[in-house]
Amino acid sequence: MAQNSKHLIFHCDCNNFFASCECIDHPELKNVPLAVAGDPGKRTGIVVAKNELAKRYGVRTTDTVWQARQKCPEIVFVPPRHKYYHEISNRINAIYREYTAYVEPASVDESYLDMTGVPQYMNISAQELAGLLKERIKHEIGVTISIGVSFSKVFAKLGSDYKKPDAVTIITQENYRKILWPLPISAMLFVGHAAENLLRSRGIETIGQLARTSPALLTTWLGKSGEQLWQNANGLNHEPVRLFDEKTEVKSVSRGATFDHDLTDIEEIRRELSPLAESVASTLRKHALKGTVIQLQIKDPDLHTISRQTTLDTPTFLYREIMDHAMHLLSIHWPVNKKMPIRALTVGAGHLIPADEANEQLSMFSDPEASHQRENLEALEKTIDKIREKLGSKAITFGFQTCIRDD
Repeated sequence: MAQNSKHLIFHCDCNNFFASCECIDHPELKNVPLAVAGDPGKRTGIVVAKNELAKRYGVRTTDTVWQARQKCPEIVFVPPRHKYYHEISNRINAIYREYTAYVEPASVDESYLDMTGVPQYMNISAQELAGLLKERIKHEIGVTISIGVSFSKVFAKLGSDYKKPDAVTIITQENYRKILWPLPISAMLFVGHAAENLLRSRGIETIGQLARTSPALLTTWLGKSGEQLWQNANGLNHEPVRLFDEKTEVKSVSRGATFDHDLTDIEEIRRELSPLAESVASTLRKHALKGTVIQLQIKDPDLHTISRQTTLDTPTFLYREIMDHAMHLLSIHWPVNKKMPIRALTVGAGHLIPADEANEQLSMFSDPEASHQRENLEALEKTIDKIREKLGSKAITFGFQTCIRDD
């Protein structure tokens, strides 16, 4: 790293994490093609992780079990054990925290570390520090990691993606144009399929071309995210790494499920959607937040997905309202019949605001009687939360009407 770089950020990404964890517990699986997947006898049998041997056969995450077996007949499937993976993740983060208090887990298998000043303190280079950390994780935990080292979180993440597995990539102020700018635009963080297609249609094929495009023009095309992408591509992202125990802001809450058979009946859809809406509502109440947007995502058996949302006049954390709006979105955007089966559903609440702010707005502008009824409903659902906390999540459930709004 250049001496004038203000920050030294590591992005540590565990390679094939779920599969690697299984090999810790079962060393005999290290030398066979391995995939972590759901029940092979059900349609929820989706590959969620695979090892390098399976990858060589073309097995990909999100393949169905039968697709993976077609590509690699000798593949071994094991069911996911998420609690175990979190235990391993905690052990890995504990090692990171021996070097810095600024350890920000981005997911169960990746973390950002602010290592500013650590190499100088240890009298080693940033490259040597990354190598030391990589070897410790390999020998003490049994998992290999790839580390991106840079002056920003975005470039550190791109660095860890640049070379895998078991690798260290250094991205500096001096070399980032040479290393990162030739990469395809799809490699850039926060460039989804829609943005990628739009940028390519405008002749922007690489990160370098994105970096050299006018931020005002990108904003015209992509809104606020356009300027943010320009800043990221030019190494101008200065987002700090959070302390390990620092609470993160909840920006949205969603719950989804993939079903073991296609849903074609409206009442069955309602039954499956209900617990998802309940979970979203209870999570919002737990964090004292209310959503101003309700979102619904529908996936068909061919994995085609549509996402729809509606903006509320009144922010909510009530199950009844989340459920009602989700069903209304479904009724106007998806004709429920045998020709339009549903494989998976996700319901969510976004554009969250503190519940007390929403209550203040209600008290100022709402009809007193309607406000009183809402207060009663909120008190009721909070009481249900307390009952479930004491007696279990299934101690009490909501009933629902069988009509769909047609307004």
